[in-house]
Amino acid sequence: MCKKVLFISDHGDPLAKLGGKQSGGQNNYVKQLACSLAERGLEVDVVTHWSDEETPRIEPFGGSCRVIRIAAGRKGYVPKSEILHLLPAFRREMNAVLSLGDYDVIHTHYWMSGLLGLALKQELGIPLIHTSHSLGIAKAEATGQREEERMSAERRILSAADRVIATTPTEKEMILEFAGDRSSISVIPIGVDEAFEEAPLQSRTGSPLFVYAGRFEQTKGILTLLRAFKIFMRRGMDAHLILAGGAEDDIEPKSGLPVQSKLRQAVAGIEDHVTFRGPLSQEELASLFSKATAVVVPSYYESFGMVAAEAQACGTPVIASEVGGLQDVVQDGRTGFLVSARNPAELSRSLRRLAEDPQMAEQLGMQAAKRARKIFSWPSVAESIHDVYEVLHGAEDPAFVGD
Repeated sequence: MCKKVLFISDHGDPLAKLGGKQSGGQNNYVKQLACSLAERGLEVDVVTHWSDEETPRIEPFGGSCRVIRIAAGRKGYVPKSEILHLLPAFRREMNAVLSLGDYDVIHTHYWMSGLLGLALKQELGIPLIHTSHSLGIAKAEATGQREEERMSAERRILSAADRVIATTPTEKEMILEFAGDRSSISVIPIGVDEAFEEAPLQSRTGSPLFVYAGRFEQTKGILTLLRAFKIFMRRGMDAHLILAGGAEDDIEPKSGLPVQSKLRQAVAGIEDHVTFRGPLSQEELASLFSKATAVVVPSYYESFGMVAAEAQACGTPVIASEVGGLQDVVQDGRTGFLVSARNPAELSRSLRRLAEDPQMAEQLGMQAAKRARKIFSWPSVAESIHDVYEVLHGAEDPAFVGD
């Protein structure tokens, strides 16, 4: 029986405040999955980089879970693009502070974590489960920027892991096409926090309100959204756009406007209709989503699209880019709308459809809540992943679990 699990999440500290430079969907996934597995009686240790010097090396959470922070010679914030060079020191420190042979399975999150897990699998013979969270090939297709070192590493990890967890059928097909049919894959979605499932379904009244939640990065489509909202506002509607997330220092305290010049330019002329809220708690996000006419996820690529699932669980329709896992998470015309990525005009038309038809928005929201609360449940997700652990730990053939 599987009792003790090692998570490796190189840059994704599960206890970091969400919305920061390296704190988003992966951090939340790791935290929620660990807590849900603990409720099933497992002990979960999460190894991550010691990015906040004010936090302790070892910090318990979720009953039988612990975060174990590794400095790897550079305590304090390190961009994830530089963590690859810390992996040898990371592994040496893990060996020094952990009894690695005590774990029944290793579950890695993101490709650099996968490299550490692959080395431990080869050294100790411990079964390896891997969740990508994002894929280099997807990023390359979306941005035109190929990271050859990353893609080569991902191909090795996806081929050698005992089991890969894909969060959507679209992601599974992409992995198979990229890494070949040697990959053993289970499709298990991401769950949503109880704060979203428990958010009261609200009838939207008053002026239209649109919400974005995420990092202030170009690949998240934030500029596309601002341009679309500016087009939408030309029709003279009294609407508002709230952008939550980003790091606290992304927003100028006095003006409440973004520090980035491109974002300032995109907001120019509509400042009275746009509010930047900064990082919010899960409870604050749930409350905000519940009031929105729609939540907008305009990303260039997403393996899953956690915000889209969370918003739907609140009973709010989602307007999302027709890319990656968003194509599976959002049902076009039933729980929201799918639009072409990087297309402000098309996105603006979807904003207008929901703004001008509150009854449609309410109907889509009700259908979204019904579907999300059935499918995106952490207890259900944890049960499926626990089943994978049990099969792998029992050295049975894992090919028939969770496919």
